[in-house]
Amino acid sequence: MLTGSFKHATPLRTISHRCRHRATWRPLQTLATTETGPFRKQLKDARKTTVGVRKRTVENPVLESWELTVGLEIHAQLNTEHKLFSSALTSTSASPNTHISLFDYALPGSQPELQRGTLLPAIRAALALGCQIQKRSQFDRKHYFYADQPAGYQITQYYQPFATGGRITLYDHDGIAPEDSPAVEIGIQQVQMEQDTAKTVLQPPFEAMLDFNRVSHPLIEIITLPQLHQPHTAAACVKKIQALLQAVNAVTTGMELGGLRADVNVSVRRNGQSQSVLGQRTEIKNLSSIKAVEDAIIAERNRQILVLEAGGIISGETRGWTLGASDTVKLRGKEGEVDYRYMPDPDLGPLLINDRLIANLADTLPQLPDSTVEELSRRDGLTIKDAKTLVELDDGMRLDYYDLARAEFEALLSRYDRSTNTKGPQYKKSGVIIANWVLHELGGLLSTSESAFTPDQVSAKDLAYIVLMLDIEEITGRTAKQLLAKKFHGDTRDIETIIKDENLRLVHLSENNYVAMARELLDSHPVMVAQIKKGQTGKLGFFVGQMMRKGEGRVVALKAEQTLKELLGLTKS
Repeated sequence: MLTGSFKHATPLRTISHRCRHRATWRPLQTLATTETGPFRKQLKDARKTTVGVRKRTVENPVLESWELTVGLEIHAQLNTEHKLFSSALTSTSASPNTHISLFDYALPGSQPELQRGTLLPAIRAALALGCQIQKRSQFDRKHYFYADQPAGYQITQYYQPFATGGRITLYDHDGIAPEDSPAVEIGIQQVQMEQDTAKTVLQPPFEAMLDFNRVSHPLIEIITLPQLHQPHTAAACVKKIQALLQAVNAVTTGMELGGLRADVNVSVRRNGQSQSVLGQRTEIKNLSSIKAVEDAIIAERNRQILVLEAGGIISGETRGWTLGASDTVKLRGKEGEVDYRYMPDPDLGPLLINDRLIANLADTLPQLPDSTVEELSRRDGLTIKDAKTLVELDDGMRLDYYDLARAEFEALLSRYDRSTNTKGPQYKKSGVIIANWVLHELGGLLSTSESAFTPDQVSAKDLAYIVLMLDIEEITGRTAKQLLAKKFHGDTRDIETIIKDENLRLVHLSENNYVAMARELLDSHPVMVAQIKKGQTGKLGFFVGQMMRKGEGRVVALKAEQTLKELLGLTKS
């Protein structure tokens, strides 16, 4: 197909809202609802829990008499070089309408041509979700008129998707609601391939601009079973699926950059009703953040309960949500499969996937986040929280940096001549101390400077050397932080040169110096000494801090604490 014919085309095509379905483009307004006395106030109070710090528990007794059910439909842009049905390149940053083919414009006579490479990240994603890959699937046409879909239909997989029957397990450390603790398993109904639409840029009040670069960008749609019952758990599910897709390099970006969008199907029923019958569902479209998923579900749950408590009925419809709003708004009546007139695409044959391809992708699948977290906890002694943070940060770059820094630190330890320091390293687990510096010390510098992480800000070798110098008591903790900050802010000298130039090497105090300094402090604070001896050992930190300030960079915290404990009689015999 020709991809260069449109390079001189108008950068953005302009269309009038009047050519679209009138209901779609009507200005969105919050729907009026019937006042129902005290219950209305109760719902308003419940909604306050979603502003600022969102509570995970439901305290309203009226809400507790209803059961929420949620199903997710997650659309993710695949990480591919070409579009799904044309040889045009995929791009998220190119000038508008420069990466398009005849088929993307739906010009008469153009036909889809499946790009085989787009299948690889889709299969990796499905395998990561535990799905069964179908050896034979097919593409279908989903008909609807919308200006960002120039063909008048979307090519998707409705009747025979390429993957079915997966599952995802969410744990406490994934951020699930307390009601679902310690773990909950959510079924994946299917994963299907489909094409994306054009990007619409609204130009108020009556026009919109269309960028066809996004048309036919490969998508997968992940459809969960309706097995989620807590808004916070639903948000955690979206976040974990996003992490899985990123871990296997299946997607371009996450929600924050528009590479992943979620639709949520929400229904409620009274507690005690038959588990086989769900309430009438509504769908909230195009949620673009984890917070939006949770808040939109809460708002729609509250709206449905309000309607039902007032004696009304819930209509099947598509609704919208704006971040920060307190209500969802109706967009249109919910279409069914009859409205979409699904039919097999006559221009595309069946999609055939052989066992050898499936086996090869399964064998080369990267380690999944849950396995990585477990390994970091078991092998390196990290807390689950720190291990999960390393896995999730910076699309895996922070974890790679940690692995390299830990390896450098262990290599330095193995070469270090312990005969020059009889105490040797203070830590049995190199991973714990390196993780602390990567996450907290380096992370603190990133936060204060408001800069994104890159591995070359402070090389892994430099960080490892700083930690080694601290570990063998050649420098103090305060000096170690100063060295890290200097390298972070661009000091090109090596660590040893900085230590020598600025006279930062620790000059150790004698045992007598420690004892004299500690005794002087204890004698001047008899009340605190008495409290510590009665069991308030947390106050010991005050004396350690005073000794470090008094020692002007020559006092080692562990040694100071040990000396204080000996003088106070707190050491074990």
